Amino acid sequence: MRLLIVAGPPSAGKTAVVRQLLRQFAGRCRAAYLKIDVVQAFEDEELAAEFGIPARKVYSGDLCPDHTGIMVLADALAWAAEEQADLLIVESAGLCLRCTPYTTQSLGIVVLPAISGTNAPLKMAPMIAFADVAVVTKTDLVSQAEKEVFREAIRRVTPGIDLIETNAVEGTGLRYLFRAVEACPAIDDPASIVLRGAPPLGVCTICAGKKEIGWRHHFGVVRTLEAADEFYRGD
Repeated sequence: MRLLIVAGPPSAGKTAVVRQLLRQFAGRCRAAYLKIDVVQAFEDEELAAEFGIPARKVYSGDLCPDHTGIMVLADALAWAAEEQADLLIVESAGLCLRCTPYTTQSLGIVVLPAISGTNAPLKMAPMIAFADVAVVTKTDLVSQAEKEVFREAIRRVTPGIDLIETNAVEGTGLRYLFRAVEACPAIDDPASIVLRGAPPLGVCTICAGKKEIGWRHHFGVVRTLEAADEFYRGD
């Protein structure tokens, strides 16, 4: 079984890209789909009805959606294997720009909308830095100059990343993505899959539920307005 992890900001066109992948590989392999979201999602129902594939969703609730995705991934791989899937596609919620959902033994695909602004890739750096392929969507809605600036911003984050431009609804230009999926090796050992990047080092008391504002009310890794770097406060 091959593992694809699709990330990107909300409304980037992640599901549109997934839909094109399912159309391309329909009849050639059996796919399973997992959607990670925070409060509400319908993509699993839509794709299950359209393509007749096993599909599930998980709501992260009070957890970071990328953390949730990692926590449930081993179970998801076992579920996909039970469904005799050849391909598991995991679509992230795309809300956390500091964490990244990509793992080893997977193809990491980041989906970025060209209309999000020419500096947007610099603000999503970790999500792009650990990806294998960047798919730029909605390219029909911006000028050629804007596309070129957007492309260069992505390459400033990850110079060697494979970059694909598309109107994902129509599927133009995605043959390069299809080739990348075909070339992606199958999972060798599920037990050895780990995150590609290091998660954030700071675990703070806000994450633990404290509501007071101001760093003096908190412990662990804290940050002030004037300090250049965070520091540790506590025993």
